[in-house]
Amino acid sequence: MALKIRLSRIGAKNQPHYRIVVAETRSRRDGDAVETLGTYDPRTKGKQVNLRLDRVDYWISKGAKPSDTLHSMIKRARRAVSSAPAPAAAPATQSAPAAAS
Repeated sequence: MALKIRLSRIGAKNQPHYRIVVAETRSRRDGDAVETLGTYDPRTKGKQVNLRLDRVDYWISKGAKPSDTLHSMIKRARRAVSSAPAPAAAPATQSAPAAAS
């Protein structure tokens, strides 16, 4: 069972919207998928790709091959995650309240 990570179209006519899926190589483009990993909306400005990178890594480790388009999208998503600023740490709280005089 050879697996591929590829796009599956779900949008209406002239309104493309895609799911990023893991599917068997021999199945149809919009056929049954093993797992949905995210979405891609080419018509939006800004963040077009929503992708679960942990699941992408899992499936690649199991032998799934991304299509050429998905390979470039995965690289862009990894760069976006690594260049994003780290979340701020929670403010430190005092361990003991100050004594009232």
